[in-house]
Amino acid sequence: MQTGNIPRPEYPRPDFKRESFQNLNGEWEFAFDDADLGIKEKWYMAATLSRRITVPYVYQCEMSGIGERDFHNVVWYKKQVTITKEAGKERVILHFGAADYKAMVWVNGNFAGEHSGGNTPFAFDITEDVFFDAENTIAVRVMDDALDLELPRGKQYWKGESEGIFYTGTTGIWQTVWLEQVACDALKRVFITPDVDRKTISIKMEFSGNSDKQVQVRILLKGQEYIDDLIRVHKNRAERAFRLDQSISLDWNHQESLVWSPENPVLFDLEFTVFAGGKVTDCVESYCALRKVSVTNGKFMLNNRPYYQKMLLDQGYWKPSLMTAPTDDDFVKDIKACKAMGFNGVRKHQKAEDPRYLYHADRLGLIVWGEYSSAYVYSRDFACNMAKEWTEIIERDYNHPCIVCWVPLNESWGVDCIMNNAEEQDFSRAMYYLTKSLDQTRCVISNDGWDHTVSDMLTIHDYEGSYPVLKERYGGDINRILDSTPGSRTLYAQGNRYGGEPIIVSEFGGISYQKTEDVKGWGYTAANSDEDFLKRYRAVVAAMLESPHVQGFVYTQLSDVEQETNGLLTYEREFKVDPELIRRINMSGRDAACGKEGEDEA
Repeated sequence: MQTGNIPRPEYPRPDFKRESFQNLNGEWEFAFDDADLGIKEKWYMAATLSRRITVPYVYQCEMSGIGERDFHNVVWYKKQVTITKEAGKERVILHFGAADYKAMVWVNGNFAGEHSGGNTPFAFDITEDVFFDAENTIAVRVMDDALDLELPRGKQYWKGESEGIFYTGTTGIWQTVWLEQVACDALKRVFITPDVDRKTISIKMEFSGNSDKQVQVRILLKGQEYIDDLIRVHKNRAERAFRLDQSISLDWNHQESLVWSPENPVLFDLEFTVFAGGKVTDCVESYCALRKVSVTNGKFMLNNRPYYQKMLLDQGYWKPSLMTAPTDDDFVKDIKACKAMGFNGVRKHQKAEDPRYLYHADRLGLIVWGEYSSAYVYSRDFACNMAKEWTEIIERDYNHPCIVCWVPLNESWGVDCIMNNAEEQDFSRAMYYLTKSLDQTRCVISNDGWDHTVSDMLTIHDYEGSYPVLKERYGGDINRILDSTPGSRTLYAQGNRYGGEPIIVSEFGGISYQKTEDVKGWGYTAANSDEDFLKRYRAVVAAMLESPHVQGFVYTQLSDVEQETNGLLTYEREFKVDPELIRRINMSGRDAACGKEGEDEA
């Protein structure tokens, strides 16, 4: 496959990979449609749109080639594409990684379909509308109402200039667009469920097409084949559980060597080959891991052992490209930065991150909390739309071993009356149980930070910067924690109570440190030198590590974002202090003494 100068040329769906695809990133025609005339005037048929944009970057960012921050609720894209027919592949599928918020697509003037939801992928079978070995016109209209607070927007601000905890909005295509040719009889999707206790990998497979078929499943570890099974497909479905321990490892310590963790990110390679009519019709590559997440006797467990989560809040914003990573390597750099500082995970905040990030977290070893981008006003439409898109997120990311927790709601955003409103409490519970019904293998947080209803962990947001205050709050009787009101918020919504769940301080710290005078911003507390910052950081982290009740923390945050200067890295992804010094503090252990400097109020 020729990539040339195509931005983000890598295969966009790394856990379900075919050998060939056609990346459609790069230059597209583009236009604002402020009067919303495009459909009426049939812009999808028009010869040329007036501007140019570089996909997959949104018009608000520099890398798009436009870099305008004004609101435009409707935008259009158009591209001429030549498609060469691949032998044995009857269907042409047009894929979009994500487009914010509602997308409508035409191919050669024919309506292909539409999708609502700014976080999730969508695809259309465009076979009937394609001309092979000739130019084809793909047109896309995306609507994103900047002032509609019922739309899930996460940290995207609805005002002209970003401020506080809110950042520049994004509109339109922000993940890779690509074409794929497949046979009628093909693998459609897989759901991979590990069972550490039984040493099995269960795989549910769904297929397309009408022919009788079989699927060959191969499981390999470091290039060596251990499983090779031919399975008959019945009514386009197949399911099989594969036992791994006896065939893969004779090591007495196979429990340690074969299970996935940030410290041991071992992955098994998967190969699927579909046979129909006596010939191969599809080949798909994937991967999987043995990994178990559970809560036992009030402890968060990874692979049946207590695991202390030392995590960073990660907004997933980059200065030149906003919510889209500039390159695939930028994901790798962020993950390696986290690990260099002694963190074992991230809470991806207010966005469903690009699957490429999850792939790198899988292979490099980083746990991830998967989260939804909140709306800010509750309504029936919001509830229905969120349930649909949240289901799509879980389906997309189910196979990634790095994800250990789901966070559908945060800080009562979109459910601001949840404290004593029965409808909003029921919605919170509904999202919890919907998530558990779709995925029994991970923890779920009903409403991260405060006003919990039902959650697998009690998560608390606490930006107190004083070590003595934090020590008193988290270091004594557990009732001090349960009765506390950080930020003047109660931990449980009315009628709900603590049931012995693990306690995680899932936002804290947020120390602003601006290394140069030209950077202006804010944090929850502020440092004025490397020494002052390390003193303050040591104080808040020590209070967490010394607590007999806290089982993990999420420090705010990985990097500066626009006016927020509370990152351990700058917005340009440069370390503010020596990462080794951060690592030493993080690795000091739960019983480490805070030291003399920690005794002072920071």
